[in-house]
Amino acid sequence: MKKIQMVDLQSQYDKIKSEIDASIQEVIDQSAFINGPQVRLFSEELREYLDVESVITCGNGTDGLQIAMMALDFKPGDELIVPAFTYIAAVEVIAVLGLVPVFVDVNPHTFLIDINKIEEKISHKTVAIIPVHLFGQCADMENLLRLADKHGLKIIEDAAQSIGSKYTFSDGRVAQSGTMGNIGVTSFFPSKNLGCFGDGGAMMTNKPELAERMRMIASHGQKRKYIHDAIGVNSRLDTLQAAILRVKLKYLNGYIQSRNQVAKKYDAAFKNHPNLQIPKRMNQSSHVFHQYTLILKDITRESFSKYLAEKGVPTMVYYPLPVHFQEAYRFLGYKKGDFPVAEVLCQEVISLPMHTEMEEEQQSYVIESINSFFE
Repeated sequence: MKKIQMVDLQSQYDKIKSEIDASIQEVIDQSAFINGPQVRLFSEELREYLDVESVITCGNGTDGLQIAMMALDFKPGDELIVPAFTYIAAVEVIAVLGLVPVFVDVNPHTFLIDINKIEEKISHKTVAIIPVHLFGQCADMENLLRLADKHGLKIIEDAAQSIGSKYTFSDGRVAQSGTMGNIGVTSFFPSKNLGCFGDGGAMMTNKPELAERMRMIASHGQKRKYIHDAIGVNSRLDTLQAAILRVKLKYLNGYIQSRNQVAKKYDAAFKNHPNLQIPKRMNQSSHVFHQYTLILKDITRESFSKYLAEKGVPTMVYYPLPVHFQEAYRFLGYKKGDFPVAEVLCQEVISLPMHTEMEEEQQSYVIESINSFFE
């Protein structure tokens, strides 16, 4: 049996090696390393896949969030609502721009922002909500959009972990993750479901004026070379990465199917376990399982993970510390107990190996090892 990894990028590459290598060689032969034709082609292919009006590529997902906030013309002191249980990217961009992150607790079962706790956090300074589609499924977008419309707020979807996930509205309309708010942002970090061989990101929108503004901001604030109409940044998807992503996009649906097969087997193994709570699915959203995250009950996470490590089974904790406990954000004045669900989740969650190349023998061994911990 091969060594078990959290993400097996090497095996994934081996299966499409000839296509990837040919795409990289094409870029080298053309020597158009910045804004080469593959960038435009990938943007168009991703736009078609997502069924969205515009896709604007950028250097990474964090840049995408910053460019989105700049394009929406938020001002220092404006407040943006974000979940308290999340990766730091959205929060740090808010702070960098002189904006104010306002945290909201999450649902204890889905890990997604708790729609019922948002309205009480809205003030006259609130300008946007940032739902993070954590671990691979969409937040409650129908109610979020309704709430945003009621209060005149923008929505920036953080879809870095959920590309390919689909949300079904009550009227039957289906939309892709990242295409429902004013702007959606995703990441192509190598371990993502659609990942490149370095950094990369993209922004999605159905609003042409926002697309034009984000495209301009990402290129030093210029529409024409050396003519700068706005303060901008330098954030672009490398041509080599675009070439790789063009190949991998063709396999994305298959990757999603593979991840769901792995999740289904984990579900079957642990669904009635007294000490393990399997991830809950949103009824309105499909799940692409960027992570498969359990909640541990009445056991010590450290001893559990140490035991599995000794058996050759890796685990990860996403995330060990809620955002309001991070030293960098102590200045916001939050204290222990302000977001109890996020605080408990950070003590109880653990993620199992999850990737497209998981072999049946490997997953059976993971399950057997976990069960043996309780014997």
